[in-house]
Amino acid sequence: MNMQNLMAEAQRMQKELEIINKDIESSVFEGTNGAVKVMISGKNEVIKVEINASEVLNDKEILEDMIMLAVNDALQKLNKTKEEKLSRYTGGMKGLF
Repeated sequence: MNMQNLMAEAQRMQKELEIINKDIESSVFEGTNGAVKVMISGKNEVIKVEINASEVLNDKEILEDMIMLAVNDALQKLNKTKEEKLSRYTGGMKGLF
């Protein structure tokens, strides 16, 4: 492969990566744990927290744990999506994107 072809391929891949990253950033990921549902953006920002059961409101520690677990669930879904969509470009090198 000559240098021009290599540069053209690199530019094509860069544009594809930009499109994939924009798609991920505009996505919403939902995490749940019991009575708690959390929605985060592809930019790792919490968008919404829903609490669907009044009985958990009486126990602060349980509610805090449920929120934490729901946020972690949403973040895991975001990270899995990133890994799946970017793996063909990163060659399995986790943590770069």
